[in-house]
Amino acid sequence: MTALTVVGGIYHEVCIWPAWDQVYGSAGRAAHAITGWIDQISLITYRNRNSVLFEEWAKLEGIALTADESGPDISFRYVHSLSPPLIKPALATLTPLAPLRVEAECVLRFGMLEGSAVVKADRCVYDPQSAFMPEPFAKNGSQAQRLAIVGNRKEIVALAEGGTDWEASARRLLIANVEVVVVKHGVGGATVVQRTGTHHVPAYQTGDIFTIGSGDVFCAVFAAEWASQKKDPVAAAMRASRAVAEYVQTMSLPLPKEFDELPEAIAKDGMVYLAGPFFNLGQRWLVDEARRCLKELGLRVFSPIHDGGGGPAEKVGPPDLEALDKCDLVFALIDGVDAGTLFEVGWARAREKPKPVYALAQSVSEEDLKMVVGSGCRVFSDLVTALHHAAWRT
Repeated sequence: MTALTVVGGIYHEVCIWPAWDQVYGSAGRAAHAITGWIDQISLITYRNRNSVLFEEWAKLEGIALTADESGPDISFRYVHSLSPPLIKPALATLTPLAPLRVEAECVLRFGMLEGSAVVKADRCVYDPQSAFMPEPFAKNGSQAQRLAIVGNRKEIVALAEGGTDWEASARRLLIANVEVVVVKHGVGGATVVQRTGTHHVPAYQTGDIFTIGSGDVFCAVFAAEWASQKKDPVAAAMRASRAVAEYVQTMSLPLPKEFDELPEAIAKDGMVYLAGPFFNLGQRWLVDEARRCLKELGLRVFSPIHDGGGGPAEKVGPPDLEALDKCDLVFALIDGVDAGTLFEVGWARAREKPKPVYALAQSVSEEDLKMVVGSGCRVFSDLVTALHHAAWRT
């Protein structure tokens, strides 16, 4: 019989676009994700209104939930799935709670906002869940005979306490009982770092992309495969990456154990020209947000308002067209059917070798999109999906 104990927070999550209103958090999502993968799942968390709501549902899925220590009701609110969340109550007002204590053969431990977990396990997967002040696994007295650390680049560098090179940081963490470090790269997949070497794990292309909790799903499947089923860490990470693709395109849990074939997602660098109107607060916010996200996905960005500035036509036009000529692709914000944006799209496509154009259009008529679509532009109604396809250049 396979078993896994998950310890972490259960939080309320709300997203505006796409609509999402769930009680999950890292621990709740991870436990739900693998109910069909593991014979016995235990979930240990703090008791609050969220855990009470989750417990009623967990009984139906056969998840054994324990919530003895009382904690605050914590919520995360997103505009979209790549936006920084608004967390309530404010983190500065939270007083650390007494740590949860967990002793089991196989454990998946998540970092928490309201407290910590002292773990004693044979095999443990640890995701610190903080890029700013991640808690080293053993600092609170946690012990594991065999330990895997899973985190993004910033978390791994912060845990290693020095430097900026994520691979060197991962290698510094490979001491004593730390057997493997998995570094998540988001759109670029992940890297499994062991003493014997490193192995790249690809991400996979999907049609739609919803990223809230994708890292939790990765950890859940990795823990199920490596900790509970004793599989090779590279094979476990490959399965985890494929499971993430299933989740981000369906927004659905629990996960199936068999997946359809998908092409590998290759994150490509290059310069993207960000085309879009910026004449009112909403338009400027969207331009700023798209620019931030494109940079986080690894692209260099030329934005006329940020990198060119305003002024008369004879001052603004030539440098913008020069940037269009030099860019590798265009990301266009089409809502509002702005004349300047449509001109930039046309300029990019009307070349001997047309430049790829990825367009966000949430409230544009089919008639107004006719030439955009007809000229071969990729048009999306969801911002995060459009951003990822631009990064992959699909």
